[in-house]
Amino acid sequence: MLILGIETSCDETGVAIVEGRTNSEKVKLLSNVVASSLPLHAKSGGIIPENAAREQIKLIIPVINEAIEQCNNLAIGDIDAIAVTYGPGLIGSLLVGVETAKTLSFVWNKPLIPVNHLIGHVYANFIDFELNPNVEFPAIGLIVSGGHTDLVLMKGHGSIKWLGGTRDDAAGEALDKIGRLLGLPYPGGPYIEKMANDGNLNKYKFPSPLIDSNDFDLSFSGLKTAVFREVQNLNYSSSGASAKSRSKFSTGSNNKNLNQQTIADISASVQKAIIDVLVKKTLKAAEQYNAKSILLGGGVAANNSLRENFKFRISNFELRAKLFVPTKSLCTDNAAMIAAAAFFNNQEVSWRNLDANPNLYFNSLNY
Repeated sequence: MLILGIETSCDETGVAIVEGRTNSEKVKLLSNVVASSLPLHAKSGGIIPENAAREQIKLIIPVINEAIEQCNNLAIGDIDAIAVTYGPGLIGSLLVGVETAKTLSFVWNKPLIPVNHLIGHVYANFIDFELNPNVEFPAIGLIVSGGHTDLVLMKGHGSIKWLGGTRDDAAGEALDKIGRLLGLPYPGGPYIEKMANDGNLNKYKFPSPLIDSNDFDLSFSGLKTAVFREVQNLNYSSSGASAKSRSKFSTGSNNKNLNQQTIADISASVQKAIIDVLVKKTLKAAEQYNAKSILLGGGVAANNSLRENFKFRISNFELRAKLFVPTKSLCTDNAAMIAAAAFFNNQEVSWRNLDANPNLYFNSLNY
């Protein structure tokens, strides 16, 4: 079964084609094209939704054509279905992908399969990787990205239960905001990871909120606030200004006390605070539900320290669960994961009945 997937939930424009075979636990990736408007958003320090959607309108057809060309110009008749992200995400961006998929479904007379973007991240682990064993159920999935941080229990294909998630900022969102406080370019996450390599992770004792709570909830807003206060204190401590004027101090590149080493130390300490809670909550869920597999997904899953901490903790605590992490190119938003999710959760709909849903969540789907 050949599935053409489309992903436009945020600023990327992704199209991929995968081949799924009956009784197979993985799909074969035939092509995967992603066009990003990140340089445009880096100039503004964040994503402006209208600009993202305008770029996607320009890119969607060329990206579809390139994905097909990478498959040696396979015939349209060879494609068995079209999969598309229909939420959650930015409404303008989602509409570009959904309306394109609906049009192709009608014109090409192909089945249309809607996919929840969050579930798509989990299914990045079901795309063929060399020397990677098959995922066994039950599995715990950690979806950690710029917009979402969630823990799910996966009993099998078509059976996903939400266990908990962030009450406020997503982990990636917190990293981006903290990066801005430190004067780092957008997106902040990769730059914090880079700076953390030269930092002392014990220099600052930043909180890992809810790390000892009895549930699977997460929170990162308090961490962001703690970093903000530390940056302000660094400025205040050497200025001699009154406490009344502290709130007026600038952060980032205008803070003269934020030298490279200080930024590196803060970055390392922040990264540790986030990783500690993500790993502890995930392993707690894996132990409670006797998981055989742990699946990571989302842009933050590309973080090397997060990956290494999971590997260390799993081996150190002798958990039976196997760790699965997508290749880095499949951690960030892409259409391959959408097409993979569609293959294993084939819920065809008429193009007439599909609408973009920016507020879609796990409870909105019959999984």
